[in-house]
Amino acid sequence: MNIQKITFGNGCFWCTEAVFQSLKGVTSVTSGFMGGKITNPTYEQVCTGITGHAEVIHLEYDADVISFDELLLVFFKTHNPTTLNRQGNDVGTQYRSAIFYYNDEQKRASEAMIKKLTDEKIYHDPIVTQVTPACEFYAAEAYHQNYFIDNPNKSYCAFVIQPKLNKFAKEFKDKIKPELL
Repeated sequence: MNIQKITFGNGCFWCTEAVFQSLKGVTSVTSGFMGGKITNPTYEQVCTGITGHAEVIHLEYDADVISFDELLLVFFKTHNPTTLNRQGNDVGTQYRSAIFYYNDEQKRASEAMIKKLTDEKIYHDPIVTQVTPACEFYAAEAYHQNYFIDNPNKSYCAFVIQPKLNKFAKEFKDKIKPELL
């Protein structure tokens, strides 16, 4: 196995965790926080917007099964990278679009993907995704981990996450773990 890591900020980590957990080649997804100015923040602190952290998912993946470019495509197609500090009804710097890279290759690939999507005019508005070096990652509290898997009948899961997963499954069916189809 060729295990690599990447950290994405693309809105509410409950939604993004569920999407990336379903991908072939993704070996672990941890919801948490990155990019802020205090040590070991709580969810409540991050929600205030004053810590500077983004809600993120930290992924480990087998690069022999899924490429970094494929992960980037999923990242860009499953959130709106053109809204500054906002994803749908979630507003604040903690919901910013961000790629926290771990090496120069990830940085170059991320910047190249943004250029490609911009050149192809995939989005009407400019992409505002931040591409910054990874820093200290802080795992969110235990009740945030595996949120959709553990709480499929909660209203947020049923009315927000499940429709997002259904849309995702239509476009990326060949990338989804067979046991989830």
